[in-house]
Amino acid sequence: MGKARVTAARPRPAFYALRPGGRRDYVTLLHPPYTLWHLSYVAVGAALAPHMDWPLLGWTTLAFALAMGVGAHSLDEFRGRPLQTRISPTMLWTLAVVSISGASAIGIAVAVSRTLWLLVFVAVGAFLVVAYNLELFEGTFHGGLWFPAAWGAFPLLTAYFASARTLHGAAFAGAAYAFASSWAQRRLSTPVRLVRRRVVSVEGQVRLDDGTKLPLDADTLASVPEAALKALVLATVLIAAALLLLRAG
Repeated sequence: MGKARVTAARPRPAFYALRPGGRRDYVTLLHPPYTLWHLSYVAVGAALAPHMDWPLLGWTTLAFALAMGVGAHSLDEFRGRPLQTRISPTMLWTLAVVSISGASAIGIAVAVSRTLWLLVFVAVGAFLVVAYNLELFEGTFHGGLWFPAAWGAFPLLTAYFASARTLHGAAFAGAAYAFASSWAQRRLSTPVRLVRRRVVSVEGQVRLDDGTKLPLDADTLASVPEAALKALVLATVLIAAALLLLRAG
């Protein structure tokens, strides 16, 4: 059987990871495609609400960008260095504390101006971003259905509630869409992360019914799910953009 080793062809821990060092590490830390993906759920939630409040959408997006884009990813990198950045532990911890505190402050300010029930979402969000990424309570809130619930359904429901001050059928249907697409993201990204970050070599081949033999290598295992992830990023962003354009018209 043929043997194919993971070499410089797939050296990066993620397809969006830049070469380690300097400011590039901070760009990589943000997981740009995935952060944009999950911020799209915020836009969808706001667009589905009966009244479109553009300034509120801006503040809600900023809060989630701080909490998810900076805070969650800083904690994740602090705990296990999955992106192999050279950012110091002190800086990662500082980024996490400042960004999560900033997101919480925005949430509290919006809650005071609109409805104090929004404080429930602020508290749940702050808890999830810490418990999930630091795998507290023996990882109870990490992985499984927690990822699509916390990073998919929750942002959409929060944005909808912030605008509508209640939850209607459209909010739950939207949350189901965000949950399902985030679940697909998790299922596709898991084997890609395994290949990029842990696999040293791949050995084997695929035999077709006509006798053709195809090599089984790292690219075979990762390229298809990774292409699907890139397509889903684009699709999710376009759906959000379409809804925002509709509400702007």
